[in-house]
Amino acid sequence: MHVFGLVLFGFIAFFWLTHGLRVAYGGMRLPWIKDFAAAPDAECPRISILFAARDEEEKLPAALATLMEIDYPDLEVIAADDRSQDSTGCILDEFATAHPRLRVVHITQLPSGWLGKPHALQKAYEASTGNWLLFTDADVRFKPDVLRRAITLTKARNLEHLTLMGDVEMVGFWETVLITFFAMAFHIATDPYRVASPNSRAYIGVGAFQLLKRAAYEDSGTHRRLAMEVVDDMKLGKIVKQSGFRSGAGIAQDFVVVRWHAGLGNLIRGVTKNFFAAAGYSVALVAIAITGVLLMNVAPDFGIFLGHGWVRIFAAMALVIALCFHTGVDIGMRVSPLYAFTHPLGALLFSYMLVRSTAVTLKQGGIIWRDTFYALDDLRRGVV
Repeated sequence: MHVFGLVLFGFIAFFWLTHGLRVAYGGMRLPWIKDFAAAPDAECPRISILFAARDEEEKLPAALATLMEIDYPDLEVIAADDRSQDSTGCILDEFATAHPRLRVVHITQLPSGWLGKPHALQKAYEASTGNWLLFTDADVRFKPDVLRRAITLTKARNLEHLTLMGDVEMVGFWETVLITFFAMAFHIATDPYRVASPNSRAYIGVGAFQLLKRAAYEDSGTHRRLAMEVVDDMKLGKIVKQSGFRSGAGIAQDFVVVRWHAGLGNLIRGVTKNFFAAAGYSVALVAIAITGVLLMNVAPDFGIFLGHGWVRIFAAMALVIALCFHTGVDIGMRVSPLYAFTHPLGALLFSYMLVRSTAVTLKQGGIIWRDTFYALDDLRRGVV
């Protein structure tokens, strides 16, 4: 048993000493949008901001207000109203009347072979004219100069696809525990710094901000390639990278802000459709992911208190690195570094959400998204 523990915790320590430290070091080298000057008018290509909205009447007005205040010389905003049942369509039309840069595409039917959001984004793209496209969500708020700075960043790094990681508003203890752990797990899983390397298979796509050249989007297949892909934002980054275009990630902080789901219960329910989808609807991959999350993020605590000798030393090494990584994420997300000590709690919640997403999807035989049911067999065939 002692040999088993020694091997197990030696492996956990090795993971954090190699992959963990490398990703953390890369994260510190990511570009911050605030460090890039706003591009002058002459260097600003035409940009189309594209988003899909369905029953977003609560958050939409605040997001639209910031979109209309963006300081950019050649900009259009295309909103796709995806079969909304509330006042979303009316809100969009009223804004469009007052702001000529906004145009609205109303969608009344969803064709077979499509998920609602990818279809709506495809329709928004088809109505657009920009040389660059910015895909975002209907509840995202922007600072006025974010586009000028993003264009400067793309030119400085010679990028054809840029995704920015912004601020997620967190209210209360449980939201902060879960979202900060999720942010850390996202970094560990995606390794954002390596995305810019053409020799790396790493890719990334954050739904709040994905700016890419129109030609790169079209050559990658547009959202037609993502027609049945639930995690369409991440997979947009994947198809762009696989098509040979230069992709990169940056830190936006309060230049891009979103209020995700309010409250722990809504957070858990809100990702039901996503987590199993992110694992490609593979139960085996879910089992591997949960085992990995628990071993790397919870087991070191038990190793310190229950282990002896090198087992305790290996566990302590892993825990210290994990806590330092979490602290860095907390600082970047501008919350108290003390939330690093909730690390194992966040891992347990994350694992539960993954189990729940898998169980609910299997029980239903698919997912319900935007009031439409999609069969699991169809979703599996649509995985990119």
